[in-house]
Amino acid sequence: MTNYQFPFGEVLHPLTQQDKTPKQVFVLGVYASAVHARWKNGNRTICQALAVASEPRIFWDGNEEEAKEIIGRIHIPAEVGTLEPAGKHLNGPSAKILDERILTPLKLTRKDAWLCDLLPEARLNPGQVKALEKYEQVREQYLLNEVTVPHRPTVFCDEKRSEEILEELNQSQAKTLILLGDIPIKQFLNRVSDVKYTSLQEYVELYGYGKCTEALINHQTMKILPLAHPRQIGALGLHSNKWHELHRLWEKKIGDSKCR
Repeated sequence: MTNYQFPFGEVLHPLTQQDKTPKQVFVLGVYASAVHARWKNGNRTICQALAVASEPRIFWDGNEEEAKEIIGRIHIPAEVGTLEPAGKHLNGPSAKILDERILTPLKLTRKDAWLCDLLPEARLNPGQVKALEKYEQVREQYLLNEVTVPHRPTVFCDEKRSEEILEELNQSQAKTLILLGDIPIKQFLNRVSDVKYTSLQEYVELYGYGKCTEALINHQTMKILPLAHPRQIGALGLHSNKWHELHRLWEKKIGDSKCR
């Protein structure tokens, strides 16, 4: 694996499920996030949220003490400033949505779930790329490392990666597959099964939001539960009010034992 680097030198590393005991559900997201730091110089904030390190584990909840420890080990020249954890809403928001608004309504906890992403590494979204402009302005002057973490791609999962996810799915022994948003449907489910839908919208038109169906995957029948991406569910930044509201209504009426 290429040793991609964040600003100030932390090396990117993949995030995969740590607890490999059998689980009830397999949750498939899109790609891993990063630890974000507030970059300051004296009383001046240079950047509110700079991606500086891989998260300590998949779907990290942004624990502030862990954030302080991770950011505290990053060397930054005194002339360049200091780093501190970004605002609480900027580290781990998707994980909090997963715990509170997906697993909890299903009467599940992290111990019941095997977590996976199509791409198990962080990537730089357009906002993070924009935040790097300040870093690039001082990089050569202070002999800072080049940032080599790739930008967010359009394809997160190819055939090889699909096979790896199938192996994890089999190892998890989960009976239910939870898909977060359109991309896991298009780039994984449509590769490994013959379902009739290619997006969450098409699924909802066929079956309704939050309704379990079944699909044959790897010669086994699994329950399938596509839900909106946590960004939509939690109204995090740019989002669709439609999916936010549909999920809120699902939370109110959830109780379908078929999805547990």
